[in-house]
Amino acid sequence: MMLAPIPPCAEEAPVPEPRRLSQEIDGLLAQFREGSVTLREIIAVIHGRAYTLLLILLSLPFCLPVPLPGLSTALGAIVALIGLRLSLRLAPWLPDAVLDARVATAKVAGLLRASRRVAAGLEVLLKPRWSFLVDWVLLHHLYGAMILASGLLLMLPLPVPFSNLLPALTVILLAAALVERDGYCIVAGILCFAFTLFFFGGIYLGGAAVVHWLQGWAGGFFVPVE
Repeated sequence: MMLAPIPPCAEEAPVPEPRRLSQEIDGLLAQFREGSVTLREIIAVIHGRAYTLLLILLSLPFCLPVPLPGLSTALGAIVALIGLRLSLRLAPWLPDAVLDARVATAKVAGLLRASRRVAAGLEVLLKPRWSFLVDWVLLHHLYGAMILASGLLLMLPLPVPFSNLLPALTVILLAAALVERDGYCIVAGILCFAFTLFFFGGIYLGGAAVVHWLQGWAGGFFVPVE
């Protein structure tokens, strides 16, 4: 008795590449046009890598010349909480009160449009390389701890030049590296974090003298966020 020939396996469909951050932001802008929006709704739209992308979205406003009255402490707390969970290798989690807090869509859209320009610039530089720095799971404890520390620093309402920019850049570089599997970006994030610690250490040890020097050096380029 002859066995029926086994049909050739159908060619597997190619796995679609994950969307870039700028595409995720475009999706958010298209989804939320009026009324108000919550973090839970944003996470539902950027599912998959939601919390890693959320770290970038929450940190980008600190790098933009826009005021964040009353938001910097809240955003820093969310970044710190996500970083804590990542440092413990636990699934990201946020309280319901944070996830369901509503923010005016117009305010969110303004931040998203400004963030998209920054995200598009980052995407030109990022690509998979030195991916072992991303794939080595034990290192994620370190990355999470650095994000946690940076979030705590973002919570400080310091009217000092670069006091928000440096920890925000650390979070963006580390989170972007995890999204794009870019080991170069991991190294840049670690260096940025080291410089951030040096910077805040200088403020702590030098006190008012360092603050006055930084404000004079930054001149008109510095606009306090709070």
